[in-house]
Amino acid sequence: MPGLLVAASAALIAWLAHLAVPAVPILTAAVALGIVVGQIPGLQPALAGGLAPGLRVAARSLLRTGIVLLGLKLSLVDIAGLGWVTIATTVGVVLLTFVGTIGLGRAFGLPGHQPLLIASGFSICGASAIGAMGAAVRARDEEQAVPVALVTLCGTLAIAVLPALWRPLGLSSTEFGHWVGAGVHDVGQVVATAQIAGTAALAVAVVVKLTRVLMLAPMVAITTAVERRRATDDSGPRPAIVPLFVAGFLAAVLVNTFVPLPEWLLFGADQVQTALLAMALFALGASIRLGELASTGWRALVVGLTSWVLVAGLAYGAVLLG
Repeated sequence: MPGLLVAASAALIAWLAHLAVPAVPILTAAVALGIVVGQIPGLQPALAGGLAPGLRVAARSLLRTGIVLLGLKLSLVDIAGLGWVTIATTVGVVLLTFVGTIGLGRAFGLPGHQPLLIASGFSICGASAIGAMGAAVRARDEEQAVPVALVTLCGTLAIAVLPALWRPLGLSSTEFGHWVGAGVHDVGQVVATAQIAGTAALAVAVVVKLTRVLMLAPMVAITTAVERRRATDDSGPRPAIVPLFVAGFLAAVLVNTFVPLPEWLLFGADQVQTALLAMALFALGASIRLGELASTGWRALVVGLTSWVLVAGLAYGAVLLG
């Protein structure tokens, strides 16, 4: 309970920060708060001691529940309305960024699951994708910490950088929304970036972004199948073919597509989902130690920044093709 109460308090603080400065997404604020808390020497014994069990529950169980509820934001009808060219180019951006980032991470010698987790965060949907992929491949919280920090850093930079490039690149407001939806990592960061160009840009950005979010399920399922085969070869424990929370995510998408749900229910589910993910991402952020990252994480930083440029460049190409 102590760790969960701290995570819940942090989520509330992140929400208040968002109310005070709407340009700061709640989930970004939650991760940033966790990173700050994790650097305070006087709090580190508590984070590793009495608070640790609750923070683990937040970083794992609450994260998975939040991802299931994330499916209620998706409607296959809205995605189909984008047209096949936009859908195909969006899927292409995800796949190329995913494969390219994994290759880059391995070329730089990143350890363990870090290349996979960084690729998931930058290509699909930010810290939520990192948590989902980490849960599927049973990555340690420490392995997820650096990718979460990187995707939060680059997503926050995107809120300032992409609007500055909007006019020089000669994009219309809807084209800018398409670029943001295809190239920015977290849903909250997409909203914060695209709303500058108006409601039409925001609507396009959100639907394109949610198309990328839908890719979470097949990407996790395929990766899990590969991990399952490796575990079989090593005679070790095998992950489930499709993790339960991924099946729940897909079920939520189908329910929202084919069942007329009342607006109050969708609104409530959205609030709960945001709160759960904020608690989870605070817990992941609190496990980051910037001192260790500074001494050993420069390669991960190069990979993250390069992946950010890659996804932004591919997304811009997708806008021109669309």
